[in-house]
Amino acid sequence: MSTMNISLPESLKAFVDQQVDRHHYGTSSEYVRELIRKDQDRQQLRDLLLDGASSAPSIVADTQYLDGLRAKVRQSSGS
Repeated sequence: MSTMNISLPESLKAFVDQQVDRHHYGTSSEYVRELIRKDQDRQQLRDLLLDGASSAPSIVADTQYLDGLRAKVRQSSGS
């Protein structure tokens, strides 16, 4: 694992320390790693949404389509 040093104003350091205590992180590094992971997830979701928004629609999700999906679910569950 690599090490990275960051400089924070006292107010941000106090905030990080509060979050570490409040959410039971072992260290401030654990808290920062969690923030980075969440940001990665957010970026991945954003990219997927943008890809979907820019792609051509393939199926119209109207009432008939949804009714068909419900029927398939009922059939597969034996209802």
